[in-house]
Amino acid sequence: MKIAILINEDTALRCTASGCLKAFFARKDAFNIYGPEAQILGFTHTGGELDKKIERFEKNGVDTIHLSSCMRSKYADYETLRNKLAEKFNVIGYTHGNPDRKKRVCQITPVKKP
Repeated sequence: MKIAILINEDTALRCTASGCLKAFFARKDAFNIYGPEAQILGFTHTGGELDKKIERFEKNGVDTIHLSSCMRSKYADYETLRNKLAEKFNVIGYTHGNPDRKKRVCQITPVKKP
């Protein structure tokens, strides 16, 4: 499994990513579904050229994108982004902590097949 984690740009200015990374390496919370073969191939924020970042994820073989827990409560266009990503990737709507504690419920969205 090849994973990317996408975080909110504003949060990236003050976050060390320790919650996301601790959860991944301990295979807990949203990452408890993976075995030791899972790899993080991307970790970035929503700012800049997001479409280029998405293209790079695809080129590098990412199959699943985790939208960080902060995305659900802080990213205004969360649903649109989740739906866009779901056209090419499996999308999991959180990384760590309680999946339902933010204002939006965590959703796992499998890749849409044409």
